[in-house]
Amino acid sequence: MFFLIEPVVAGLCTSFAVCIVLVITQSHHGRFSLDSTIGVQKVHSSPTPRVGGVAIAVGLLVATFWVSTGLHTLWLPLLLAAAPAFIMGLWEDVTKRVPISTRLLATMSSGLLACWLTGMVLTRVNVPMVDVLFTFLPFAVLFSAFAVSGASNAVNIIDGFNGLSGGAVIISALALGALAYSTNDLALVEVAAVVAGVTLGFLIVNFPFGKIFLGDGGAYVLGFLLGWMAIMLPVRNPEVSVWATLLACAYPILETLFSIVRRRRRARSPGAADRLHMHSLVSRRLVAQWWPQASALAQNSLTGALMWVAALLPAVLAVQWPTQSGALALSFALCALAYSAVYARLTQFRWCISPATLVFSHKAV
Repeated sequence: MFFLIEPVVAGLCTSFAVCIVLVITQSHHGRFSLDSTIGVQKVHSSPTPRVGGVAIAVGLLVATFWVSTGLHTLWLPLLLAAAPAFIMGLWEDVTKRVPISTRLLATMSSGLLACWLTGMVLTRVNVPMVDVLFTFLPFAVLFSAFAVSGASNAVNIIDGFNGLSGGAVIISALALGALAYSTNDLALVEVAAVVAGVTLGFLIVNFPFGKIFLGDGGAYVLGFLLGWMAIMLPVRNPEVSVWATLLACAYPILETLFSIVRRRRRARSPGAADRLHMHSLVSRRLVAQWWPQASALAQNSLTGALMWVAALLPAVLAVQWPTQSGALALSFALCALAYSAVYARLTQFRWCISPATLVFSHKAV
């Protein structure tokens, strides 16, 4: 595993260094890059650079010079395919005026580009009756692109507190790397390790002091990489269940699905911002009550760290039964039920699983 050291260290150090430079020079680019404190989902107390995606992108590019396996078949195609998602996300970070539909189209484009450059598409979901649909190539391609777009936006949705998205991405990447290692797919192990290393370089500056944010550009490119690794792993290694890779990334996926259902039931657009995500409720209902004397910054970072548990539990389950679809599907269902129960406890103040969890009274929120 010594082949991992150079690309991981190169990516980590580069990402960290670029983050430091962006923080130090924010007086020069701040009128474009700073994230204001005004907004429904804003929890930081001072304007902060939201262009951490630049550090992620540069770190990934520098790591290219040390990647030793799968350079041309995996690494370079992935970076090229990630470009539309990253560019459009970064443009939103700078202008704050890119419509959600345009960003969705960009992430879908990255998925389609990945299908074309790698020649890979998801060919099954380990559900017998559904798998028949994947024999129709256009369906398989569109589903793959949609899944990757969903992963990109899922990471963006959980990007709300210091360390939250960065920590969750590292956990998922390491879980995917462990699954790849179990099949001796060293090229994917390297991809996962580099993604985790580059993210860690950013995380050191982001957590716990919140000196820089990931931004849409960073969230989209990391979400894309997680989503495409989750597709490539079972395609390249048929013995691995698709449910294993789904479970490895379960936290942002569940948060996204739950948010869509919640907003639909409240007659709101799925893309509408609100303060009803799990991490928002944990901050207000748990952290603020358990540590009332803590500063706003400390409460922010404590929330991010607590939410790592939501990413860690399904990731650990994913690596336990990589080939057993039944056990993995059951694990995913149990994680979804646990999510619903905790969410109900935070909104209805009792342990239950009820449709009312998704339709709040004004008193509950």
